Amino acid sequence: MIGYALKKLMYGLLVMGGVILVVFVLFNILPGDPARMTMGQRADVQSLEAVRKEFGLDRSKPVQFILYINDLSPISIVDNNSTSQQKYHYAKLIAFDKKVLALKWPYLRSSYQTKRDVTAILSETVPNTFILALTAMIFATIIGVFLGVLSAVYKDSWIDKSANAFAILGISAPSFFAGIIIAWLFGFVLSNYTGLKMSGSLYSYDPFNGEVLTLRNLWLPMITLGLRPLAIIVQLTRSAMLDVLAQDYIRTARAKGLSRNAIIYKHALKNAMNPVITAISGWFASLLAGSFFVEYIFGYNGLGRTTVTALEMSDFPVVMGSILFIAFVFVVINILVDILYAYVDPRVKLS
Repeated sequence: MIGYALKKLMYGLLVMGGVILVVFVLFNILPGDPARMTMGQRADVQSLEAVRKEFGLDRSKPVQFILYINDLSPISIVDNNSTSQQKYHYAKLIAFDKKVLALKWPYLRSSYQTKRDVTAILSETVPNTFILALTAMIFATIIGVFLGVLSAVYKDSWIDKSANAFAILGISAPSFFAGIIIAWLFGFVLSNYTGLKMSGSLYSYDPFNGEVLTLRNLWLPMITLGLRPLAIIVQLTRSAMLDVLAQDYIRTARAKGLSRNAIIYKHALKNAMNPVITAISGWFASLLAGSFFVEYIFGYNGLGRTTVTALEMSDFPVVMGSILFIAFVFVVINILVDILYAYVDPRVKLS
């Protein structure tokens, strides 16, 4: 188990290395001067040169890439002074003359527009997006598995046909289109009955109480974000259940006189969950990335809205940090799911 996990971890590190390289190259060929974006259009030449030196922009591209890797690595070589300590918040491992081998959090650099650390910006928005993605995935999983099981048990009935029609509709509608329709219908036309608004974040500002948790603003983006994975889960559950229900051990269980519910939920559903778990894991990571337009449509303050706003303002460090965070989530979830397979299905062998 440990060897398998380490092997997957090495693959994950290789994937992250590839993502870092692509992100660095992509954002270094885009037009724009980071120093001028940071200091403004009226900055003098001396100030611009100082900022370029601080960011390492006065060096060659290979050296800049090495410095970027050094910033992102949890074990890095940094300057042994108070300024570097304040910047990286590191713990010393090995001290040299003017340098130190340090243990630190990955440093995603600073925003061009707000001058704040990208890590601090993401830490404010990622929890909101995580809650949105998690609730959307829970909604999609519960409804999707339930409809998929019903569709398989009552094959070729009106229930089966209705579930399939709903699944096709959910897959066909892009999130940005579904979001506009749902926001207009439930947040505007039927707002007097639903009590929901077209836009709003998880926390709203109250002049007397400050930030207030507003769960009603979560409903519409949650449903919008969960529609496509719900449709996929319905079809996967139906297909897997039909395959499992045709197995010999299911016929044996029926011959022994086991109840219908025991056969379906205790024996068949557990063995049919492998493809569903794959879909859930992949979609949960995808929802973090796919929430960009949904959050923008509903005015939901999360990672997606922050990234889109940063992209509009050419605030590249924020965009790069968001991309790397999403890639990291994909890698971690895929590793965890691979390990989880062995516990869900005994037929899966880690070796």
